[in-house]
Parts: sequence; C-alpha cells; structure tokens
Amino acid sequence: MSDSRHAPESPQPPLGTPDRHARAKGEPRFPDGPKADPAGSHFERRIRSFQPRRSRVTTGQADALQRLWPKWGLDIDGQRVIDLTELFGNTGPVVLEIGFGMGEATARMAAADPDTNILAVDVHTPGQGNLLALADRNGLSNIRVGNGDAIILLREMLAPGSLAGLRVYFPDPWPKKRHHKRRLIQPEFLTLAASRLAPGGVVHCATDWEPYAEQMLEVLTAHPDFENTVPGGGFAPRPDHRPQTRFEGQGLEKGHVVNDLLFRRVQPSVPDRGQHGEQHEEQPPTG
Repeated sequence: MSDSRHAPESPQPPLGTPDRHARAKGEPRFPDGPKADPAGSHFERRIRSFQPRRSRVTTGQADALQRLWPKWGLDIDGQRVIDLTELFGNTGPVVLEIGFGMGEATARMAAADPDTNILAVDVHTPGQGNLLALADRNGLSNIRVGNGDAIILLREMLAPGSLAGLRVYFPDPWPKKRHHKRRLIQPEFLTLAASRLAPGGVVHCATDWEPYAEQMLEVLTAHPDFENTVPGGGFAPRPDHRPQTRFEGQGLEKGHVVNDLLFRRVQPSVPDRGQHGEQHEEQPPTG
C-alpha cells in the first residue's frame, strides 16, 4: 500500500543478537499499541489488496507506538461506527488516506493544511510508528493512524457521507495478470467509497505503474458516482498539495511515469416525483 511497497526493509540484527524487546509467548508486541489482527475472525475471508510485511521496528518507532497509540491510534475492528468529530476533537473535514508508507508525505500534507483532518490507514507497523513520531514532533494534531483493513473501516465504521476526500497513493500494482483481482481500485470498491464520500469529495489516486493507471482511469471514468476533474478527461497534473516522495523521485530518475487521477463525487440524482407524488424512472443521460 502506498510507497510502503518501495520502502527498503530495515536491516535485521545479526543472527544470535539478543532481542532487547524479548517477550513471553503470547505477550503482545506493543501492549498499548496496535493489535496484530484487530478485526480477528469477525468478518468473511476475502481477497485482499494488501500484504502485511514483517520488518524491524526501530526504538523511536516503538516508543511512538507505545506513547501515542492510545491518543492518536485506531484499531480497525469493525465493531462500531466512528464519530469522526469525537475522534479528531473538531468538526473539520476528514480525508481518508489508504496506504501511507512511512508517513512522510502524510505529515507534510497535514502540516500544509492544518484545518483538514487526515485518517491515515496502513498495516505496516514501522510506518505507523514513524507517522506517529512525525505527528508528535511537528505538533500535527490533525492526524489519526488506523491499523487494519480499510475495506472494513469504510464498510463497517464510517457513516455515509462522512468523508471529504479519499487518497490512494502508490498502491500495490499487483503486476501479474493472475493477481489483478487484488488491485484496490475496482468498481466495487469505488461504489463503497462513494457511499462514504460527501458530494463534491475527491478521490485522488497516484501510481507509477502505467498499466494500473490506465485501469484506474477506465474504472473511475465508467463509474456513475464520479466525474473527472480534468476537462476533457484523462490524467491530472500532480497537484501542489501532494508532495513528491523520495521513492517517487527515485522512480522518476529511472524513467517511471507517475500519473495522478482526481475524480469528484457527484451529487446523487433525486428521483423525479410527478404532480401526484408518483415516482418516474430516471432516464439515462445522453451525450
């Protein structure tokens, strides 16, 4: 998810090095931090668009997880609908970011727009700790970090029309044809996302995998709940509010093409009720 698929793994300690954070069997890795499987077996098994990875958590990341998770963390357990005003402590608009890698870009966007709240979701524990540390260091109280499956979050824990925007930057492209079904941006996902976006909310995707960019453009263009913000259609130039990450810069140096897509949630159509209140079937648009 996000640039986390490009992130280099942290070096592992030499074989035989004592584990400074050794714990008893069954003891949680971070007692006050994110749960290993917050939704457990409450929901159906299905094909997922992400693949959790195990990598080393630094001392600073572990400290941030222990100190800040109770304050700014959210385990996606699917057991309740979140009150976003209560979660952020204000009534500002909320943008959901799915997949944030190590969180540098998320922190920069939060700093540049402090009146917008960002609910950033990922399953990569080092990235979660890193983003919490960045938020703490820079006084970014408009960030909350979600741990778990974003589909469960959207479907079970967010109210209809509660989001002002959705960001999906550099998701796993699943390049092999047999894995395309794992890609996140699919018609069914967009229908779910549309139900949680307020009219006018923008879905902003970015990818450096051109075949996936073409698929994104195709399914977003075809979806009745969204319209392209680019006159005439096609890809959008990178907006100023999306900072270029170091991984993106490395890809550009290698000749990769990065495509942005910005599609707006359209106002749902109101059925036409006749003079006596009868409902007329809405005719499909022409032209």
